[in-house]
Amino acid sequence: MEDIERDWDKPIAEAGIAAKASVIVRVGLLDLSAGTGSFRVREMMHRIAYPLGVHVRADVNLTDIEAACTDGKNRITEVIDLPSTGVNTERIWLLEHYADWFSVNLGEESMYHAQPEVSQGLMQHLDTKDASQVSANLSKQLREEEKTGSTAVESGQDAVLDALEAASEHTDPGDPRAHQLHVHETDWSQSAMAQSLAARAADEQAREAEQVEEQSQTAQSASDAMESDFPDATPSQTAQKSAASRKHKLAHRKPPKEYAEHFDYADGNSKTKNAGGITVRQAHERLDMIEHRKPLYSPAFAGLASAIACASFVFLLGGGPYDMIGAFVGAGLGHWLRRRLFAHHLNQFFVTFVCVALAALACTGTLRLIGLFDPIALQHDTAYIGAMLFVIPGFPLITSGLDMAKIDFPSGIQRLAYFLCIVLMATLAGWMVATIVHLNPTGFEPLGLNVWVNGALRFLFAFLGVWGFSVMFNSPQRMCLVAAVIGAITDTLRLELVDVGVPAEAGAFIGALLAGLLATAWRSSVRKGWLAPHLGYPRICLTVPSIVIMVPGLYMYQAMFHLGSFDTQSALDWAFRAFMVIICLPIGLAMARVITDKSWRYDI
Repeated sequence: MEDIERDWDKPIAEAGIAAKASVIVRVGLLDLSAGTGSFRVREMMHRIAYPLGVHVRADVNLTDIEAACTDGKNRITEVIDLPSTGVNTERIWLLEHYADWFSVNLGEESMYHAQPEVSQGLMQHLDTKDASQVSANLSKQLREEEKTGSTAVESGQDAVLDALEAASEHTDPGDPRAHQLHVHETDWSQSAMAQSLAARAADEQAREAEQVEEQSQTAQSASDAMESDFPDATPSQTAQKSAASRKHKLAHRKPPKEYAEHFDYADGNSKTKNAGGITVRQAHERLDMIEHRKPLYSPAFAGLASAIACASFVFLLGGGPYDMIGAFVGAGLGHWLRRRLFAHHLNQFFVTFVCVALAALACTGTLRLIGLFDPIALQHDTAYIGAMLFVIPGFPLITSGLDMAKIDFPSGIQRLAYFLCIVLMATLAGWMVATIVHLNPTGFEPLGLNVWVNGALRFLFAFLGVWGFSVMFNSPQRMCLVAAVIGAITDTLRLELVDVGVPAEAGAFIGALLAGLLATAWRSSVRKGWLAPHLGYPRICLTVPSIVIMVPGLYMYQAMFHLGSFDTQSALDWAFRAFMVIICLPIGLAMARVITDKSWRYDI
């Protein structure tokens, strides 16, 4: 902390290893807290470390990072952890822009986006509630400037200033910073970095001012003494003798202590070649704003999105109107309560159990109420399974497979174990409710729709389902819509393939593979200028919402239901069906990355 304090207002390229490591590791921590896999966390940390001349070796797990950073002279190891895990796709997206802003200002090229002016503008206006709208305004202004034939530099500068001014007109006056959506983070950055270090830096500046004043007084006294020692000397001779005297004293004076004892070197002569204007303070202040942004959606709106997603999920599983209504009510109330309980930092497994129980009871109660007017509704016992599907931890499931595909088994196994624990709590709560109210889920009745009508409805409800899950992951609306289009295409294709006799496992693999290819094609189109630059979203923020709707939640619940009834043969049958579909989803995404990404294609 003392090392970082002394470098708080230095250009980060000139700072010591402790200050550089604090930014590198914190970026990795924020990316990890957003739910991404360990391979992306390492990539982001390396991207920040490269322009600083720092090498990073990091062990990334589900909730902790141990990183060793070295600049060739000194080495520091940081260990930092989160109390829990969650998902926030907006944070993943903003951190990519942060990495490009950081790199460009330190003399390197942008990695994630072809036009760094958008990243520059976003980092200048992180206090805006709708960062997606800021990026859209920047993109629009850049296109207008390019059409007028302005120079590249003037175009970028004018675009940033004009778009920021336009975005300010629609800025929400409320403070957009708050605690993370699903992550129970400690207030590490605000207390340790923003408050303690800023206070220490202020004290240090005050001490330096006092020292400067004392030195000036000492110099004046020395000058007076020099004049008395050399009364016959000319002013130039007096100045020369005075300078020689000061030089002699400085040569024999002990150099000031620049850093703490474990880094007792003066770093002023060890500048990197790309010394930039970003100070340590500025780097951390922007990370503060990214970390403490409020969720984009209120608990009520997130509950509505959950209701739409689960109702759509039920239709894709074969459910009818009554099943969808029950799932709509149950999932909406369940996720609304989930958001409320997470705000109090309660244990995730406890929250999952309570919210799933509420969702199942609300769904069953709704169908019983409808049954007073239409007794057919009383026969829809399977609908409550659809009401539980909002708790499916799609991000940990998919990132576990991707981590293991990158030979990172510790992180992959931890994420898979977390996924299984959440699923276990959810299915256990659903089974207990079913036992208490005497439900018997036997599946959904065939709807008997026309093939073309059924295909069109599948496309529509797949779109709505992926949109709802994207909102639950805190994606900006433009990102939600892009993911929804990809999900509608891939999930409709998957279901149509299963209808013609393709095994469900193969259908899941094909759907995930196509989702990965479409997300890569979208991102490549943005980089090549075929699409607007503000639409360059991270692949994982598009692929995971688009395939989470393919997770066989019905299979997993059926396995638990039969296990609770001691029908082990049926339980194993459903469990293995679910297992085969589950492993095919990350394999499909990993295969898409191997096809389109050289860093995945070769083991280097």
